[in-house]
Amino acid sequence: MGILIVALGIAMQVKGFVMGLSPWDVLHFGLWQSVGLTFGSWSVIIGILIVVATSLMVKALPKGGVYVNLLCMGAFIDFFVWLLPDTALWPAQALYFTGGVFVAAFGTALYITPNLGAGPRDSLMMILVTKFNLRMARARFLMELIVAVIGLLLGGPVFIGTVLIVLFYGKLIDVFFPYTREMLIRFIGYNDPRILKLK
Repeated sequence: MGILIVALGIAMQVKGFVMGLSPWDVLHFGLWQSVGLTFGSWSVIIGILIVVATSLMVKALPKGGVYVNLLCMGAFIDFFVWLLPDTALWPAQALYFTGGVFVAAFGTALYITPNLGAGPRDSLMMILVTKFNLRMARARFLMELIVAVIGLLLGGPVFIGTVLIVLFYGKLIDVFFPYTREMLIRFIGYNDPRILKLK
């Protein structure tokens, strides 16, 4: 469910492209323009590279949720991009983008909470949180700032929406974590110690 919600949020951001792209999508776009292949191919390639890198860092194979994310996220995004209506109006695109950021942040908190394995990029964020004792917002900010700068240098599109995501996306995830944890506890009927607890 969390992955579905994230995919919906990303698709909404794509529909509001006039506001810019998220840092990771800036990187994917820059690689596409600079090196070749396709936008989607770079999303998968970068995801695989992150999975390999994080596995080496923690000396363990990823949890099942990582593989589910790699296999399903792209298909879900494509479905929602097809489903959602296009708009050429700037205010409507701005609304799409803003709503998409909130939806994706909630979805991210929701699928990280069960601790079944986050997606490749969020797994990297979780390593920054645990290894360097960072708050979620700080780890997300540093990670996405670096990615956005690299994507910009490669020719990816950066606009106000990119800046807003770098500054506030991690904080939004922080805000949603208490609610998603409570939702999961109510759903399973008891306080499972495996449920992720974050500051």
